[in-house]
Amino acid sequence: MKPERRNTWAADTIRKYMPTRDELARNRYLAPFAHRFLSPELWRFTRRSVPRGVALGLFAAFIIPIGQIFLAVFLAVPARANVPLAALVTFVTNPLTFPAWIYAANQLGKVMLNIDAAIGGIAAEEMESGRWSWLFDLFQEAGVTVFGFIVLAVVSSALGYLIAGATWRYMVTRRRAKRLRRMEQRLDQRLRAN
Repeated sequence: MKPERRNTWAADTIRKYMPTRDELARNRYLAPFAHRFLSPELWRFTRRSVPRGVALGLFAAFIIPIGQIFLAVFLAVPARANVPLAALVTFVTNPLTFPAWIYAANQLGKVMLNIDAAIGGIAAEEMESGRWSWLFDLFQEAGVTVFGFIVLAVVSSALGYLIAGATWRYMVTRRRAKRLRRMEQRLDQRLRAN
């Protein structure tokens, strides 16, 4: 069955490459919990499900580096968020962009934790100057980066929710205004004809 044609290129592209609900229901790995995951309300684009899907997708993208699609879908089911959108948004962190996100998370973690000001004392100097300095530096950088990713996950999901909600409202308002203008034009034409 060919997907129906929509007004936007993005919607057509998503429908073209996204598996249908029937294909997912027949998948042997998804069969045990398909009845929950394939609920029609989780696949509709509504004013509540879209911002939730964006927020959960961004959260999952930054909170774990591998398997974020599964986490996004797992979180989307109880939150009644849009499942395909939650899975799609996780691609913000992909193998091509991940090095840049690691650097950004590391810098953000350093700023947030202000490691240089917090470390002091003789023990820290011994660790930094001794033979274990490389291990100390590695754990310090890893901890800072992990904290940066946690901050990115929380902040990006909150911003994503707000931006998706505002964009949804803007699109709906614009669509309604166009519809009203067309109705007014038709009414004016009918009144002129009489």
